[in-house]
Amino acid sequence: MKRGWRSWLPLMAMVMMFLHVNFIHGEDPYRFYTWNVTYGDIYPLGVKQQGILINGQFPGPPIQCVTNDNLIINVFNNLDDSFLISWNGVEQRRNSWQDGVYGTNCPIPPGKNFTYVLQVKDQIGSFHYFPSLAFHKAAGGFGSINIASRSVIPVPFPPPAGEFTILTGDWFKQNHSDLKAILDGGHDLPFPDGILINGRGSNGYTFTVDQGKIYRFRISNVGLTTSVNFRIQGHKMMVVEVEGTHTVQNTYDSLDIHLGQSYSVLLTADQPAQDYYIAVSTRFTSQVLTATSTLRYSNSAGSVSGPPPGGPTIEIDWSFNQARSLRRNLSASGPRPNPQGSYHYGLINTTRTIRLANSAPIINGNIPDSPTGSGAYLQTSIMAADFRAYTEVIFENLEDSVQSYHIDGHHFFVVGMGRGEWTPASRLTYNLRDTISRSTVQVYPKSWTALYMPLDNVGMWNIRSQNWARQYLGQQFYLRVYSPVNSWRDENPIPSNALVCGRASS
Repeated sequence: MKRGWRSWLPLMAMVMMFLHVNFIHGEDPYRFYTWNVTYGDIYPLGVKQQGILINGQFPGPPIQCVTNDNLIINVFNNLDDSFLISWNGVEQRRNSWQDGVYGTNCPIPPGKNFTYVLQVKDQIGSFHYFPSLAFHKAAGGFGSINIASRSVIPVPFPPPAGEFTILTGDWFKQNHSDLKAILDGGHDLPFPDGILINGRGSNGYTFTVDQGKIYRFRISNVGLTTSVNFRIQGHKMMVVEVEGTHTVQNTYDSLDIHLGQSYSVLLTADQPAQDYYIAVSTRFTSQVLTATSTLRYSNSAGSVSGPPPGGPTIEIDWSFNQARSLRRNLSASGPRPNPQGSYHYGLINTTRTIRLANSAPIINGNIPDSPTGSGAYLQTSIMAADFRAYTEVIFENLEDSVQSYHIDGHHFFVVGMGRGEWTPASRLTYNLRDTISRSTVQVYPKSWTALYMPLDNVGMWNIRSQNWARQYLGQQFYLRVYSPVNSWRDENPIPSNALVCGRASS
């Protein structure tokens, strides 16, 4: 006997309720933040400065989250200047509208707010956020982003007894507005005045550990102009993660961290119970700046002794060798493809060479090496690329100083580094098996760095120098990853709360 359609209504209602409940319970968690951005007095090097505080904090509050979490961050700008925050290393899948740089976000006007809606999709690792406009980064406004693995995903090392975050980098005693005026006047910045560790100068911070236990240190270089070297007196460090990639667990006495880069290391508190120096010093500078903090055993029987541990200073080859020693842990590499390609991307189909000189980047391909027309003019440089292409990027540093570059919205494989000029024969030296994957890379003086990069994220993405004076003066451009399919599966629509430049949307 046939049943009428009304007889199916109870069953249909039950199915709909089941699907609705599972959708709700299956959705990734949300974390909500309200940030008030203000000026405030800070004294990181013993001199009063105008700092940029978030909820009264310098550095800003940490973001602790888990893979796939949704982050809702409502930022109230109480400065007298427009403001933006960018999220260094967070890939913003299909969502360059939330990237927090001027090419994709209009600034938050004074007295207004904007709510960032982010998802840390398929990511783990150590990252940081920072203010991206003007020279605000020289006043603070930066903080850590730590993305933990989901509980069901194995991690290739035992759970540490505790975690510490270290935000370090060079610092100036001048206010950010004074530094900006120096650059606007056509002059170079002076040499930095010191090194900060979590917003404080030497001997301003103590990290307490229990003897015999293992601890994770997440370290980011949030400085403005210099690479740094990090070390802990009497202890070795095992690198376990670089910007979201689990690594082969090599052990180091000290670690070079270039501008914008982040690392995780494990430290075993296996030394006699006392206090030890944590030292950070500038790299590749004629004058070496050093700052110290204290590693304190909870059962310490004595204070720090002797001078802080020394580290490398101007040795380039030492840093080259350490950089090449960083390898992916293939047993824990996650969803990222191998550098030689994958079922998603196939083989390399484009090569871009970016020459770094004391000017804007010079890029081959569809950005001309020199301005069209009779003279120079101000315009945003955009490099076009196709979604799901797999491209080779070659950074060539023509200068005598180390440079550091970041690519928003993507990770890339650092397949090679070498001295002199890159040639096609340089590909014979590439590591196509287990090279590190990251989002910020250094380029040594008179040298090249080669990347393989899957273009798997549609949108407009900032590529910039992490030296903030260079970035401010124009060493940046945008990568437009284009898909002809106008679909939300490839790119999210412009958010309903987007700011329109010159005014806040209602």
